[in-house]
Amino acid sequence: MPGFRDIVGHKEAIQHLESAMKLDKVSHAYIINGEKGSGKKLLASAFAQVLQCERKEKDSCGECRSCRQAESRNHPDIIWIMHEKPNSISVDEIREQLVNDVQIKPYSSKYKIYIVPEAEKLTVQAQNALLKTIEEPPFYAVIILLTVNASTLLPTVLSRCVTLNMKPVSDKQVKQYLMEHVQIPDYQADICSAFSHGNIGRAMELATSEKFQEIKSAVLALARDAANMEIQDIIVSVKSMVDFKLFIEDFFDLLAVWYCDVLYFKATKDVDGLAFKDQVQMISDQTSKSSYEGLERILDGIQKAKQRLNANVNFELTMELLFMTIKESLA
Repeated sequence: MPGFRDIVGHKEAIQHLESAMKLDKVSHAYIINGEKGSGKKLLASAFAQVLQCERKEKDSCGECRSCRQAESRNHPDIIWIMHEKPNSISVDEIREQLVNDVQIKPYSSKYKIYIVPEAEKLTVQAQNALLKTIEEPPFYAVIILLTVNASTLLPTVLSRCVTLNMKPVSDKQVKQYLMEHVQIPDYQADICSAFSHGNIGRAMELATSEKFQEIKSAVLALARDAANMEIQDIIVSVKSMVDFKLFIEDFFDLLAVWYCDVLYFKATKDVDGLAFKDQVQMISDQTSKSSYEGLERILDGIQKAKQRLNANVNFELTMELLFMTIKESLA
C-alpha cells in the first residue's frame, strides 16, 4: 500500500484526510465514491497506512513495522471485508467480519480500520447491521466504504458518513503516468488518456489491452474508408463488427473521439488538442472534406446507435444505419 505521495490526482480528497489527521478529527466512517478504476482502493489503502504509521508523519514512512505490514496486506488492525457471493454482501458477513470484530480493541495500533470494497452490494439487512456500529462506534474504529454508487446506500448510512467523491484526473497526469508506468509512446498515451475520462485504472486497462488496439485499428479503417464505401462494403464491414459486439461501447466512444478530433481541428488547427496526434495528416484531410453540420450529424448518429442497442434494436441493423450516416455526412 503506497502513501498519499504515490497517488495521482485526487488532491481535494487527500487534503481533507490530511487536515482531519492534523486536527485529530478523523471520522469514524467514510464513503469513498467513484467509478471502477478511479483509485478508491488506493486512496483507502494509503489513508489506512498513514493512520497506522508509527512515525506519525503527514505521510506514511513506508519503513516502520506497521507500514510494512500494511503494504503486505498483513496488518492486524487493517481489515478488508470479503464476501462470497459476487452480487451481494450479506448481513452475516458484516456481522462476522466487522460488527462483532470491532468490539475487540486494536492489537498494536491507535485505530482499527475496516475497508469495505463494493459497498454498493451491501444488502439492506447488512447496512442496518452496520448502521448500529456507525451510530455508536468504539473510539478507535474507522470504517471506510468504497462504492461506485453511493446513492444505493441507505440515507441513514449516508448521513452518518463523510463522503469523498473521486474526481477525474487530468489528461496530462494520466498520460504522464502511463508513459512512466506502462512505458508506452506518447501518441498511444494520448489516446488512452483521452478515452479514459480521467480514470487511471481505465487508462491502464486500455494501454495493456490487445482488444483495445484492435478496436482502434477498426475505427481508423472506418474513418479512412467511410466516405467511399458502397452498400456492399458497409455490409461486409458490419459483419466484421460482430467480433467487437461485447466491446461495442468502446468502439462507439473511440469513434466519437475521432470525429471530435476532426471537428476540433477544423475549428482550431491545434494539433496539441488532439487525442489522435499520430493521425494528424488524415485528420487534416478529413477536415477539408467535412462540414461542421456533417460532423455533428455523425456524433449524433453515434449517440443514437448507443440508444438503439440499449433498446435491443438488432445489432447489424444499428451498425448499418450508423455507417450509412457517416458515409452520407461526409459526402
